[in-house]
Amino acid sequence: MRVYILSRNKSLYSTSRLVEAAEQRGWEVRVIDYLKCTIEIMKGELVVNYLGKILPTPDAIIPRIGASRTFYGAAMVRHFEMMEVFSTSGNLAITRSRDKLRSLQVLSRYGVDMPRTVFASNKSNAKDVIELSGGAPLVLKILEGTQGVGVVLVDSEKAAKSVLDAFYGMEVNLLVQEFIEEAGGADIRAFVVDGEVVGAMKRQGAEGDFRSNLHQGGSATAYKLNRKEKKTAIDAAKAMGLGVCGVDMIPSKRGPLVMEVNSSPGLEGIEKSTGIDIAGKIMDYIEKNAKPSSVSEEESKKKRKIKKDNIGA
Repeated sequence: MRVYILSRNKSLYSTSRLVEAAEQRGWEVRVIDYLKCTIEIMKGELVVNYLGKILPTPDAIIPRIGASRTFYGAAMVRHFEMMEVFSTSGNLAITRSRDKLRSLQVLSRYGVDMPRTVFASNKSNAKDVIELSGGAPLVLKILEGTQGVGVVLVDSEKAAKSVLDAFYGMEVNLLVQEFIEEAGGADIRAFVVDGEVVGAMKRQGAEGDFRSNLHQGGSATAYKLNRKEKKTAIDAAKAMGLGVCGVDMIPSKRGPLVMEVNSSPGLEGIEKSTGIDIAGKIMDYIEKNAKPSSVSEEESKKKRKIKKDNIGA
């Protein structure tokens, strides 16, 4: 089995664990910096060049696409998919998950519960946005923010109006959400692989911080999902079309509410808190779905030919 991990940093915990898990199975694995790839498109043929050489066609890819490079990364994933390569996360699903507004719209369409959310243009009346969101306290999120950056809690309508006016004045796109006070700064991440929850952890925000992200100083412990939490996580992953993802939920009086579905979830927190070999679970997923070929360079060239039924996909 030939597997490429699309990652910009081979020393990251998640990337190195995936390499280790693939090598334990005797697979040929390689970390590919997708920003250093060049795609070549010709009549009936797709090619990927890497560092001046044509890449042999892999049997599977594992995208680890950074949020700031979603467009190029997703384009690279799409190119491999058009070459009949199995991807643990499809390009459309990655793009969908990275757009906070779009992902919430998709989740709502599939009946997945979430905090009440309002989105408006910078010309909207801040007072109306506050009222539609259910009033203060409120959580304001910049659409382009990641890892807890660009998330603000405002505890009064006056403060909310000031912050909204300031952000709208800078033409920043914001999501305004109800604040779930009973969560106490905690959330739950369920790691879903191939439609099954393979591990879960509870993340608690640092003292005085309502954000639970580990990058913001939060802590993580193993967590056992109840039936409703497990179903919510699986439904969210299915709605987004992601084979591998982290579903972030917040506990509330009305049940688990999905905050986000992450298409490139980190492995360090979940593996260290649960002791579960998550990287191995991802390899199981690849083994189940990819078709190993161990192709030669000449055979790889033939495999790059586009099948007619893929043209226009």
